[in-house]
Amino acid sequence: MMDGLTLDLDQATNGWGNVCHCWTILITRLEIQVKSTNLYATQTGYGSSHPFPVPVICSLTEAKNRSLLSDVYRRKMVKEASETMTLETVRNSLNEQENTIIYSLIDRANYPLNPKMYDESASLIPGFDGSLVKFMVMETEAVHAKCGRYENPEELPFFPGNLPSSLVPSQEYPNILHLTASSINMNESIWDFYFQKLLPLISAPGEDGNYAKCAASDLNCLQALSRRIHYGKFVAEIKFIETPRDYEPEIRSQNSSSLMKLLTFEDVEETVKRRVEKKAAVYGQRVSLVEAEPGQKPKIDPAVISRLYDEWVMPLTKKVEVEYLLGRLD
Repeated sequence: MMDGLTLDLDQATNGWGNVCHCWTILITRLEIQVKSTNLYATQTGYGSSHPFPVPVICSLTEAKNRSLLSDVYRRKMVKEASETMTLETVRNSLNEQENTIIYSLIDRANYPLNPKMYDESASLIPGFDGSLVKFMVMETEAVHAKCGRYENPEELPFFPGNLPSSLVPSQEYPNILHLTASSINMNESIWDFYFQKLLPLISAPGEDGNYAKCAASDLNCLQALSRRIHYGKFVAEIKFIETPRDYEPEIRSQNSSSLMKLLTFEDVEETVKRRVEKKAAVYGQRVSLVEAEPGQKPKIDPAVISRLYDEWVMPLTKKVEVEYLLGRLD
């Protein structure tokens, strides 16, 4: 394995032959270091049997601009996206995720607020500097990481620092998203609005001491909300692939407000709010074999679910979409 090898751009181009002409280069000199014989094959889809020299990774230490993705990689990404995901499959997934969110919140509404769980100074876990729910989330994410959960591009941890590596064989997921997707994480905002604004709307005041089940329920809600909001990356990619000319001028000018307008469809958003409110009314019914008492309240206020989507879920999803598109041409 070679290390610290520096080549002129012309030498690199001549060395790679017909492969390198696919790359669009924005810089005049690259410091090239050989890191792995598998990285290039992973990024471009070329197998190890393809007749070109040992692959390399380019470190842009002397460059101020990043090079564009290779045409090969772009074509492969678009092809895989079109084969595995369409606007229809995205809509179906979002619909199913609505169900998961509503059921999770209904479960959390079975417990009182239990504010002691969220008190950073309560010291419910000896030797741990933080709240019980934070401990539950961090420890659970560590176990999930060992099982490969966060290798799935649809899943993002709330505490990504120092997560253990996966112990199970890697699963190959469709190569749909642009590399910029890995830099987008709204979980801090999700954490804040869930505990500070949403939770008091769905749980009654008080303590019952049932902290373990309650914290586990919180985690289910957080994960469901995170997956739904970050699914905006896939929504943005499909929209971009279907009508790239609508988005490219605004992306090149880095006009986030114009992108937000392109992504906003008020009639669709109103439909979503009415749908989730109706689902909450149905899913939250108290089923009985005897006739229900008149005016019996559902397990969760349907209006709260509509407000959840209106004030937090849809705005954060569009923020994810805008951030993704702003880096889509990098």
